Amino acid sequence: MTADNLPVPHLSRVLLHDSSPGDLPPMIEADRAQAVLDLEHGNFFAPRGAGLGPFVLTLSVRDGRLLFDIRDEAMQPITLIGLALGPLRRLIKDYVMMLDSYATAVQDGREARIQAIDMGRRGLHNEGAALVAARLESKVEIDLATARRLFTLIAVLHHRVTSQSA
Repeated sequence: MTADNLPVPHLSRVLLHDSSPGDLPPMIEADRAQAVLDLEHGNFFAPRGAGLGPFVLTLSVRDGRLLFDIRDEAMQPITLIGLALGPLRRLIKDYVMMLDSYATAVQDGREARIQAIDMGRRGLHNEGAALVAARLESKVEIDLATARRLFTLIAVLHHRVTSQSA
């Protein structure tokens, strides 16, 4: 709902689907948990022509494609959007590397390094969010905050999938 108490198209749930969840490194798990929590507290997600929702989104990777399975709350299909992962791979790899560097800097207690890495991480996060929003633009309207959280979840999902195949 908006300040005017008008309904806003939004996600009520976001699920990550992969064949074997496995364990995530603590920093990536914390990022995933925070993104889900933030999405539960507020998002703007409006699939074109699908009404106000609320919607349930399941993110998965299949055959090298990122899938957005969008359903209503009764789990009836609304649309399935497939995007090539290629354009996101470099950003995801760099983002996960930044998270690893951040965790190391925190362990070492190097405050200046932590701040520098965090600034770089935020920049990559914004770049990834902008790319996600642009790639979905003709199919789903989202705001920047929602795009940032979705990029986080896409990075987590990609990490899970690539960790399983390694």
